[in-house]
Amino acid sequence: MDAKPIYILAIESSCDDTSAAVLCDKKRLSNVVATQKIHEEYGGVVPELASRAHQQNIVPVVHQALAQANIDKKQLSAIAFTRGPGLMGSLLVGTSFAKSLSLGLNIPLIEVNHMQAHILAHFIEEENSKIPSFPFLAMTISGGHTQIVLVEDYFKMQVLGKTLDDAVGEAFDKSAKILGFPYPGGPLIDKYAQFGNPEAFPFPKSKVGDLDFSFSGLKTSILYFIQKQVKENPNFIAENRDDICASIQFTIVNILMSKLKKAVKQTGIKRIAIGGGVAANSGIRKALEDAEKNLGWTTYIPKFEYCTDNAAMIGIVGYLKYKEELFSEQSVTAKARYLI
Repeated sequence: MDAKPIYILAIESSCDDTSAAVLCDKKRLSNVVATQKIHEEYGGVVPELASRAHQQNIVPVVHQALAQANIDKKQLSAIAFTRGPGLMGSLLVGTSFAKSLSLGLNIPLIEVNHMQAHILAHFIEEENSKIPSFPFLAMTISGGHTQIVLVEDYFKMQVLGKTLDDAVGEAFDKSAKILGFPYPGGPLIDKYAQFGNPEAFPFPKSKVGDLDFSFSGLKTSILYFIQKQVKENPNFIAENRDDICASIQFTIVNILMSKLKKAVKQTGIKRIAIGGGVAANSGIRKALEDAEKNLGWTTYIPKFEYCTDNAAMIGIVGYLKYKEELFSEQSVTAKARYLI
């Protein structure tokens, strides 16, 4: 007799995307994301506006996720939600909604660490999906985080290195802002980098201990470099846009890869998985593909929709925790800082 399917409704509201997904066991049935456009005019995420938009979006997004999955809420086994890390106001919207729904349906509530979810997104089962075996190294690269994590099991993870200041996504977006690009500018740097010379303008790499990262010095050096060049030639950015973007991307990818290579050397583990918004960057994807060919690594690169914030990755963690009966109490609260 087949085991009864487990249906997880997952909610993600850590930053400026409201997302809901339904998973049946390890398979995604729906993954709906409402992106907040309002932040573009401010050049970055405004926390107060983000939490208000989550309040407006959460009911229609959940409704849509259930409709796309073609299931009734009475069939749900549990509600999984992002407890943290993230913006407190945004997290509170998702947390409160998840708690109320689980109470109303009298089904378990499952808290999820957003950063663990980026790593475990690799376990969503899809056609031709490549699933890592333990142990493996995960590099989580996003607008708010940069980490190298040793993953020994679903819930046994150890952070080997992290950023000491800015996250890699922030380095991309702030560099784009210096160049006058609209927010979010990271994808634009990636786009223009395809046509430029990556060695046109060498930028310094911060020297920090072992497997930790630092991007604030790089950001400052890019700012001073652009200011100096524009003073001498007001059209410098327009005339050298592609080369500047290629050089910035080349430097950042170089920093990430040199730390990863060091982590592989220290641990002897050659299975590498990436996650987070910056995992969508073509430069880092190509560098990992090259490492697979030249260094004998096995690399795991998620689908684009699982790189950015989405509820399907929350759902897979919800399913794995459901199997272990790792449920949360109704007293659970959102946590802006929530370590792996």
